[in-house]
Amino acid sequence: MAHSDAHIPLAEKLRPRQLSDVIGQQHILGEGMALRVAFESGQPHSCIFWGPPGVGKTTIARLMAEAFDAQFISISAVLGGVKEIREAVEMAQNARQGLQEYRTLVFVDEVHRFNKSQQDAFLPHVESGLFTFIGATTENPSFEVNSALLSRAAVYVLQALSAEDLLQIIQKAQRIQAIVPVAKDAERKTTNG
Repeated sequence: MAHSDAHIPLAEKLRPRQLSDVIGQQHILGEGMALRVAFESGQPHSCIFWGPPGVGKTTIARLMAEAFDAQFISISAVLGGVKEIREAVEMAQNARQGLQEYRTLVFVDEVHRFNKSQQDAFLPHVESGLFTFIGATTENPSFEVNSALLSRAAVYVLQALSAEDLLQIIQKAQRIQAIVPVAKDAERKTTNG
């Protein structure tokens, strides 16, 4: 039986596999920009990605884990709680104590949904360096993330994708035959609003 990727969602098919594949966010990922420098330094740091849905918060976090050869643990604050935080801590401890020591990056999607005590549960582990914390939020972290966690993380603001960015995504989807060809008229309408 031949393997088919027809069931794979379009967003997953188009997900960048390396930093240079990311479309948009050049204000933080472009040459010499803050997050790009962090990638190139080889030294991960805790951060919070703030921006609208669909702009690459999860993708950039995954790319960070790959760039730093770290295990990637993802927690959804919508679905998870203290149990998932404890499991992440245990996995990070096991990675640190294994025969081949690994870094751990803990990604918390919708971090603003965790209450103060849940957010506080990350603090001792971020401070000890057990793992690198990355939170993603669509809400202003100054109001939605507790100050203790916020003070230990750099905040990167991700912007909505421009019409030109969307056109690049459409073209990429066509190149890999993930969508049917789009008429040039439709492409022009994408970039002209």
